[in-house]
Amino acid sequence: MTDNTRQDEISTLNTLIATLIDSVTGYEDSAANLDNSRLQQLFRDNARERQRVVEDLRAEVRRLGGNPEDDGSVLGKTHQRWLDLKAAVTGRDEKAVINETERGEDYLKEKFETALSEGSLSGETRAVVENAYQSVRKGHDQVSALKHGHEA
Repeated sequence: MTDNTRQDEISTLNTLIATLIDSVTGYEDSAANLDNSRLQQLFRDNARERQRVVEDLRAEVRRLGGNPEDDGSVLGKTHQRWLDLKAAVTGRDEKAVINETERGEDYLKEKFETALSEGSLSGETRAVVENAYQSVRKGHDQVSALKHGHEA
């Protein structure tokens, strides 16, 4: 593996880590903005699962000789501010929080799909990202089902 390839992989992993950190924060904030204890628990569980995935990707960055990301993305911080504002304005509206959480999930899933489709990840790194993607897809599908259950 060339140094450029390794740096590209580290960069891709760090982008995914930053987006996952945003997801952890999003789930924690969503749980805090809901009165429904079942949804609070689900979102807290999802936050913990995402944190586990962050640690898996950080370990891969270290294996490649890089420094793992330890902060969320600028876009994610903007998204969080909007979610906080929306929750305050809507009075902790469960449907609004779920819709906004699903929007974040769509964004995260797309980031992983892009990383996997670009073909720039080598065998071991690709396997780590594919494993992380399975967790992301599960969370995405869970929130999507919640959203569509609220629409029914």
